Amino acid sequence: MKTFFSACAPHYSSYTFPYGYYAVAEGNEDLSEIYENGFLPYTGDLQLDYPVFYKARSLRIALDKFSDSSENRRIARKFEGLELSIDKLDADFSKNHAFYKFAINYARERFKGGEMDFARLDYVLSRPYLTQVYRFFLDKKNVGYLLAIENDSVFHYWFCFFDLEMASDLPLGKYLMLQSIHLAKEKGCDYVYLGTCYGKRSLYKVRDFKGVEYHDGNSWSADVTTLKQLCKLDDEPLVGFSGDELKNAVNSNEYIQSILATKK
Repeated sequence: MKTFFSACAPHYSSYTFPYGYYAVAEGNEDLSEIYENGFLPYTGDLQLDYPVFYKARSLRIALDKFSDSSENRRIARKFEGLELSIDKLDADFSKNHAFYKFAINYARERFKGGEMDFARLDYVLSRPYLTQVYRFFLDKKNVGYLLAIENDSVFHYWFCFFDLEMASDLPLGKYLMLQSIHLAKEKGCDYVYLGTCYGKRSLYKVRDFKGVEYHDGNSWSADVTTLKQLCKLDDEPLVGFSGDELKNAVNSNEYIQSILATKK
């Protein structure tokens, strides 16, 4: 992989000059390294030809530490008596009108601030790192699709579209995520990546699963208490910008020392 920085607006009074940090995959053999370094796929610019990934507070499940929690078992019990089956779909399925209608209708209801119209869905499906599409059935009824990025060690639960009518009565989204984690573990993957973790709306992913880790920009951390605090702070209005974490640290030397200790 190759990486680059892209300048953001400066904040001179606090000496904070931020840059977006990106990676470009030179082939799918780069996926493990890209995800290990906290990058996630960027599809916000439909004119972008390069397979670009952005640095963010990524969330993952370390599968060697994962087992069903009491919440996972509670969710699973709600689906007892319903037969689950999962199909792998060929690449050309994406031309299926029924899938497009299903996905766009879901996105229209559930995606807030991240539109998914036909053009963007086409773009997402064209990405070279999209390796697999799964279709979920309950009692032979098609209830969802998952776009996944995966290799021998990585399983990214990327975009999931599911039956909103069923979801009004049952926690279908949580159930499909749980089943996908089990699927990844059965495949022998090391990690399941669940996207970004910002704001209180992301906390269900933190609370529901064992083995949660987040990327703090430098390394992976299993400090769930700090992660929950960060997510709650994300939703608070920004009243006066005071700089980055280094400048806000109680002891800046200890902050730097803690980061350098994670570097090889």
